[in-house]
Order: sequence, then C-alpha cells, then structure tokens
Amino acid sequence: MKQFLTLLLAASSLAAVASNAQADPAPRRDALNLSATAQIEVPRDTISLAFSTSKDGADATAVQNALKLALDAALAEAKKIAKPGQVEVQTGNFSIYPRYKNGGNGIAGWQGTVELLVEGRDQLAISQLTGRINSMSIARVSFNLSREAREKHEAEVVAQAIARFKAKAGDYARQFGYGSYQIGEVSVNTQDAMPYAMAAAPRLKTAMAVQDEALPVEAGKATVSVNVTGVVVMTK
Repeated sequence: MKQFLTLLLAASSLAAVASNAQADPAPRRDALNLSATAQIEVPRDTISLAFSTSKDGADATAVQNALKLALDAALAEAKKIAKPGQVEVQTGNFSIYPRYKNGGNGIAGWQGTVELLVEGRDQLAISQLTGRINSMSIARVSFNLSREAREKHEAEVVAQAIARFKAKAGDYARQFGYGSYQIGEVSVNTQDAMPYAMAAAPRLKTAMAVQDEALPVEAGKATVSVNVTGVVVMTK
C-alpha cells in the first residue's frame, strides 16, 4: 500500500511538472519588442478667454442684480462677434454666497461672482473684444489646437511613426542575422496637445482708454506626438 501511494504521488508530481511546462512555454528567440515616436510642432489656432467680475453688498438680491447687469452688458458685446465654428460664447460660473461676521455669528453681507467664456479660431476678433467689455475683467487666457487641426496633423504624424517603426524592425532584424520580419501585435498611441495658459494682467479702464484696444496675444506652437509600440517576429 505504501509503495502504491509513493508511485501515485510521483506520477502526480510528474503530471504537474508537465502541465506547468505546457502552461509556461519558453520565450521566443525571434520576437522583438519595438517602439517608435514621431512628433510635429504646429501653431495653436484657438484662443479661450474667460471674463469675470465680483460684487459685494448687504443684500443678496442687490448683489445678484449687479452681477446680472455686468453679465448682460458683456454678453451683448460678445454676441456681436459670435460666429458658428469661429467664435463661441457661453456663460460660465454664476454664484452668490454669504459673508459671515467674525466668529461666524450671523451674516455680514453677500458676495458673488459671474463668468463669461469666449472661445474660437478668430483670435483677432476675440482679442479686440477685450477692449470693448468694460463690465468685466479678463480672468484667464489660454490657447489650444482645434479638433480639426489636431486630426489633420495627427494623420501625418501617425504615418511618420509607423514608417519609423517598420524601418527599425527591418534594421534590427538584419543586425540579429535575420532576413526579414513579420509584424505581430502593434499599438498606436496619440497624445493630445496640452493647452497653453497665459497669465492675464489686470487691465484698468479709464475715461481716456481706447475702446477698441485689443489684448496682445501670442498663441505659440503645440506638439502633436504619436508613439507606436509592438512586437515583430524576425524571419530567415
């Protein structure tokens, strides 16, 4: 009986070893991991402006009305240049909150803020708008690539990255003593261009200020990048 159990255990061990050997095959010697990257710098073609103002007062309704008047005046100017696909206008944050007395014993007054957002490709018209809006000040300025521009340049960069991947595969295969290669699993990854934010300095209006004074802007360039990674099988 003991001999039978010993033989049974030995057979089970051999079967487990054989199973593990089948589950974990030896790594291929003809497989090659590769990566290739291509990128291009292109001008940012959209500008985004955020106008805002704050009001303070003892009465919540009065603060709300003051914010509404400021927004209505700014919105009236912004709508003059609104064009589908070129200049988009929308209202942003509109909030009113209490200002408490020292120690939190009761409400001392009310504060509120309101935003107006203008974005589009017509950078000249949008920058000139800053000289005509007097009820709000510039809170943020940022530049980015439009979706159409990004997709257009992305197609070009993808082709470059794939060509570099294939060139690397052929070159490395020859250096390892192989005549050619076959492409296995490949992944193409694109990276969205990061927006550029420009600090907006306070611009005070005076009676002598020029109404059509434009905000000086410089959009700069964005980088469109594509990375191709994958495995190729080298062949004789």
